[in-house]
Amino acid sequence: MITTDFVPGSPCWIDLGAPDVAAATDFYTSVFGWDFQSYDPEGGQYGLFRLNGKAVGAIGPLTEEGARSAWMIYLHTGDVEATAESVERLGGTVRVAPLDADGMGRLAQFTDPQGGQFAVWQPQSNKGLEAVDEAGSLCWTELYTTDAAAAKEFYGSLFGWQFQDMELPGGGGAYGLITPAGLNPDRMHGGLMQLPAEHLTATGGRPYWHPVFASADCDATVARLRQKGGTVQMGPEDAEGVGRLAVCLDPAGADFVVLTPSEAAA
Repeated sequence: MITTDFVPGSPCWIDLGAPDVAAATDFYTSVFGWDFQSYDPEGGQYGLFRLNGKAVGAIGPLTEEGARSAWMIYLHTGDVEATAESVERLGGTVRVAPLDADGMGRLAQFTDPQGGQFAVWQPQSNKGLEAVDEAGSLCWTELYTTDAAAAKEFYGSLFGWQFQDMELPGGGGAYGLITPAGLNPDRMHGGLMQLPAEHLTATGGRPYWHPVFASADCDATVARLRQKGGTVQMGPEDAEGVGRLAVCLDPAGADFVVLTPSEAAA
């Protein structure tokens, strides 16, 4: 499970790059019941999503030419410069070099050797997400990759992640469960799955990370999503031992999963 007791390599922040921040804010506040708080006292576009007063993510305008709308997952690090050096040594790319975020922390953004984009956060005054693993907040992270073995080698070397493969029903291959270095399986925070490039339509065949948001009622959340112009790629459907889930796109095409965990998974 994801917690706010962040350890190296664990998910600690998410933000959405949107082509139309106002439209995306309207969508997510309607679907998940979030509130939006601008960082700019004059109502600027970058700001926080809050649920019951607690930060559950952020949103801002797309800043890279040609970039698609997507959620960025940030992983905790104690030394952003050292992590950037390790990314390059392991064959990844530094997309955004380490920089300060107004005293809240330091961040950098990377691309793994297969093309999956992710980021790291070294906290200062802002440790990260304030609510996780509850309805309306981040409860899991997921990587779709074209080469699971290579992804495990890269992220395992970078963060010390531990992997446990779970066979998918119907001969669907293996799903790699991710646990932070040195922790027990009850701290699993994500998974990775190998898919052929032609199945990764959201990115034109490139691997990508996406968030999973917990919901008290997956079907009700999906109904609100559809009313606000979102679409569903799969589900809602029941996954044994996991819960009821749906793979979704917001109106701008940013992907995420909605999950009502089963009692066994909770």
